[in-house]
Amino acid sequence: MATLRELAEYTGYSITTISRVLNDDPTMSVTDSTRAAILEAAGKLHYTTKTSPKSPRSRARASAGCFAIAEMLSPVEQLADPYYLYLRNYAEQYCRDKRIRTLHLLEQGGVYRADLAGSFEGILAIGIFSEEQIRTLHRLCPKLVFLDSSPDESRFDSVVLNYRVGIEQALDSLLSLGHTRIGFLGPAAKLDQKKRPAPEVRRQYFIQYMQEKGLFDPAFLLDAPMTAPEARAVVSCRLESGEPMPTALIAANEEAAIGAVSAARAAGIRVPQNLSIISFNDTVLSTLTDPPLTSISTHVEEMSHLAVDLLSRRVSLGADALPLKVVVPPSLIQRESVCPPGR
Repeated sequence: MATLRELAEYTGYSITTISRVLNDDPTMSVTDSTRAAILEAAGKLHYTTKTSPKSPRSRARASAGCFAIAEMLSPVEQLADPYYLYLRNYAEQYCRDKRIRTLHLLEQGGVYRADLAGSFEGILAIGIFSEEQIRTLHRLCPKLVFLDSSPDESRFDSVVLNYRVGIEQALDSLLSLGHTRIGFLGPAAKLDQKKRPAPEVRRQYFIQYMQEKGLFDPAFLLDAPMTAPEARAVVSCRLESGEPMPTALIAANEEAAIGAVSAARAAGIRVPQNLSIISFNDTVLSTLTDPPLTSISTHVEEMSHLAVDLLSRRVSLGADALPLKVVVPPSLIQRESVCPPGR
């Protein structure tokens, strides 16, 4: 895991600037390019600390092919949800390790097209895509693998996360500590596997679990978009209203969790002493937040590697080979944002 000092040396930005950007400090104003550089460096250094350096000879070996990458989010949108930024970075790094070149498909008006950078053997599609986008990608190349969605498991390889297991792990942990007043911070609706409006799956699993335990309180559903500023505003409004607060929150992603921590701090609410918070995703942001976030790890590095391996298999076997769907179980990573209630 990279330290703040290492990030500062790598990017040229000060430790203070990096820390405030990673903690989404609302009083910190930086350009999108600065935020992108810091987030990409954090992801890259997190990865390279786990790998051994390649010799000059290995770097000089011939390319083993070329994969195209299609992304759901634009670079600007990825700044608001770095999860997909990390998925792409890990996939690209793993391709480099395997001597596979990568190029990016361009999206215009919801339609993807190949750049003039050259031919490719398969497509790695990161995120969720509409039926028309899927048809466009398939026309570009039938050797297609989806990362973080599975729009048609009878036709396409895919790597997805088991959200139910993650929510159950978080709730089991909170209940074991004595929490019974538990809330969920995130949107009521999101997009499904084919980019259609649908109930948010993490929220649905949260409701089902709490109902089974006889502990569900709809007043503890804090509906908020999955960005730090909007989540911060929702939590701040709830704290100012004087309405009862849960003793613990599960946030739909890291950005929402960071927003909740910021709102609590501004209101004089201590995390975790007065409010425990569990995040979802567990990218490098979780380790650099103050306090470091207990988080449901989605294993972004492993998910990206699995998707690249599936695409290599698809290219080798051909478009008609049996498609595989890999469902990755998340893990709860304990840090400092959770403790028993009323401590």
